[in-house]
Amino acid sequence: MIDVQELEGGLTKVILSGRIDFAGAQAIDAPMKAVASSSKSVVIDLSAVDFIASMGLRILIMCAKTIHSRSGRVVLLGAKKGVADVIHMSGVDELIPVFDAEADAISAAVPA
Repeated sequence: MIDVQELEGGLTKVILSGRIDFAGAQAIDAPMKAVASSSKSVVIDLSAVDFIASMGLRILIMCAKTIHSRSGRVVLLGAKKGVADVIHMSGVDELIPVFDAEADAISAAVPA
């Protein structure tokens, strides 16, 4: 469901998978809060997420707001069409940029 990796250059990569419905959101809530409180440059990989509900979106938004409050950056990576549609229709992509290519996501997340 969630895998957190610390990469070079102070980048944190969060890999989410499965369904982020009620149960999925509960499973990722605490780990995402930990990432938000300790990381400044974060790529959230959604390529293995099949479904995201409003509770999942809320967790992404709260993580991004926490990191942004410390002048950090959060980006989303590789959302499948259905998940990308939900992100776009909800307006989350206006707060958290979405990228298809990992190199682009990393470049956007890590300050120059």
